[in-house]
Amino acid sequence: MITIKKLALLLVIALMPATAVFSQVSFTISARIAPPALPVYVQPLCPYDGYIWTPGYWAYDPVDGYYWVPGVWVMPPQPGYLWTPCYWGYQNGVYGFYNGYWGREVGYYGGVNYGYGYGGHGYGGGRWDGGHFRYNTAVSNINRGMIHNTYVDNSVRSNGAAGGSSFNGPGGVNARPNEQEQAAMRAPHIQPTGEQMSHQQTAAKDPGQFAKANGGKPGTVAMDKPGGQHMNASGRPASAAPRGGQAHNAAPGNMGQHQNAAPKQAAQPRQQQARPQQQQQSRPQQQSRPQQQQSRPQQQSRPQPQSRPQPQAPRGGREGGHEGGGERR
Repeated sequence: MITIKKLALLLVIALMPATAVFSQVSFTISARIAPPALPVYVQPLCPYDGYIWTPGYWAYDPVDGYYWVPGVWVMPPQPGYLWTPCYWGYQNGVYGFYNGYWGREVGYYGGVNYGYGYGGHGYGGGRWDGGHFRYNTAVSNINRGMIHNTYVDNSVRSNGAAGGSSFNGPGGVNARPNEQEQAAMRAPHIQPTGEQMSHQQTAAKDPGQFAKANGGKPGTVAMDKPGGQHMNASGRPASAAPRGGQAHNAAPGNMGQHQNAAPKQAAQPRQQQARPQQQQQSRPQQQSRPQQQQSRPQQQSRPQPQSRPQPQAPRGGREGGHEGGGERR
């Protein structure tokens, strides 16, 4: 059924004027309902020099619906390439998903404001300079003690993930590609890296990332790198509960809470199991005491010298001066 919808929409798009066709290739999946709004979150620190920020987005599963793919820092496929984010567009009653890609220039991504340099057009979070990527610390979270190739440009629109509409179309963002974006769309592209695809697949396997479980507020909104630290909306580890004992983003199905609770429960049995081992190791030492008590009867063999009259037996012999000396003691 999804395939029929996809073919029908492709036919409609093919019949439209060329100026109206602004997708980078075509949408890869469709849905009847709009994706949830973008969550507001803190960008994690860039883990390594050369990594580029790729914003989080709502992906779609035909069975379970929308799920959030965390924003993440990734290594580009090669120097000089920038990331064009994926986006949702609306056409004839259907929401279509358009994949992101790598290119020399940033293309069109629906005018969606993903924040942290992706304000709807282009990317202001950094730029390539002589084979090295330089970071704009006005919008990018960079540890300048570790990464020194930085600059500051406060003119970049939106210095954070402002949230809001996550799609282009009625009720969402109303934007069309400019000339530069159209040129970038026609230029050669590199598809998402294997690391990026694995990152999305991991999110799809986490029930807590689905909107039906978290109400549009996922527990893990960002990560410092694929397979790295899971971060919540406040920029803290998603598996760590704040002071007070209540976990952040306490939404149904929040996997971050379960991951936090499991280690604590698992650690307690280990401590309890350790105590019997100590007791068992100490018991042999206590059992050795009877051995000492058993040796005492050997010392109580002193009554054996009841044969004192025997020394008088020698005939013609002299009386020994040592007779009974040990006994008197």
